Amino acid sequence: MFGAGAQLRNNDPSMTRERIELNGHGESNPSQDPSRPRQWSNGHAEVRTPASVRGQFPPSISLEGDEEVQFLRTQKRVPVRRGPITKKTANQLKTTVMLAVLVALFGCLGWAAHAYGTQTSRFRIESSDSIAIAGVHNASRAQVMDVVGSDLGRNVFLVPLQERKQKFEQIPWVESATVMRLLPNRIAVSLIERAPVAFILIGSKTSLIDGNGVIMGPPASRQRTYKFPVIRGITENEALTSRAAVMKIYNRLVSELNTGGPEGEHFTGQLSEVDLSDAEDVKATVSDEAGTVVIHLGASDFLDRYKLYAAHIREWRRQYHNVQSVDLRYEGQIIVNPDGERAAQAEPAMPVAPVAQPKPAVSHPAHALNRHKRQHKRGSKK
Repeated sequence: MFGAGAQLRNNDPSMTRERIELNGHGESNPSQDPSRPRQWSNGHAEVRTPASVRGQFPPSISLEGDEEVQFLRTQKRVPVRRGPITKKTANQLKTTVMLAVLVALFGCLGWAAHAYGTQTSRFRIESSDSIAIAGVHNASRAQVMDVVGSDLGRNVFLVPLQERKQKFEQIPWVESATVMRLLPNRIAVSLIERAPVAFILIGSKTSLIDGNGVIMGPPASRQRTYKFPVIRGITENEALTSRAAVMKIYNRLVSELNTGGPEGEHFTGQLSEVDLSDAEDVKATVSDEAGTVVIHLGASDFLDRYKLYAAHIREWRRQYHNVQSVDLRYEGQIIVNPDGERAAQAEPAMPVAPVAQPKPAVSHPAHALNRHKRQHKRGSKK
């Protein structure tokens, strides 16, 4: 609908412009003839519309060639019908429904796969041949099979791998374990055994012990032999953390002796016993062709003190008839047979004839140390 006074613009100046005036009440000016055309100053004539036709047009349409055309709309708002939910909400509902359908679909697929995997006989462990075990050398195979023996006839997907791993690592000889499923119906077990570093004497029983203080017992394979010194000073009821601290001292002793090259390796081979009951006085029992000697090495400088012993033991044996122990803990002096003096002093007085006890011999500190330094300098020059 066009409003009153709407204007249309014609860009062609040659065309005849007309003005049509429509009266809303159907009345005209009595001074003018309705049927007579009106003359304009530009030479154009105005065409009047009969009254019978006026009701078919809008109230007023004005065509002006020199004015800009304007369209005026009614002020009445047209009502717009809206849906029950907005478009944004509809899109969100659509996305939620699609996700729910996908979740339900994958859930059904997972349930079907689980039912197939746990119920079909294709994934059942039939016999011990379906369990492959690698890395067993010293551990008892009976102990190993006891861990996985309950899985025979079980579905491979129902085997608790982490629980089996923990049970394998509870075996004294096993340091770490790896348990895997091999489809369709196999279990693979890989074991890493502990490395023994010494024998340990607990009561009258001799066992093997590793560098972390774990007591492992004798190996299952009797054909394999070990050559280690025997450690004293560790009890079976002692906590693992305490045993580990004691074994750190032993590991440091062996490590320092092995850093001396071929001589260091020879020194390690001479050790028969190591007493670790006193952390400040490590006592090593050394055996050679001339006899057995207990060396007090203290708590540090194990290699230097052992070299001092190795360089002068023959001289001490020529000077002192029976060398049973040597104390190397003190700076500038060496005490020979200190344990004999303590044993003699520890014996109570008894009404019997006195027995001659060997006196501890103290070697001259300057003489022993200077000779050791001269020999060390000669060896370095060569």
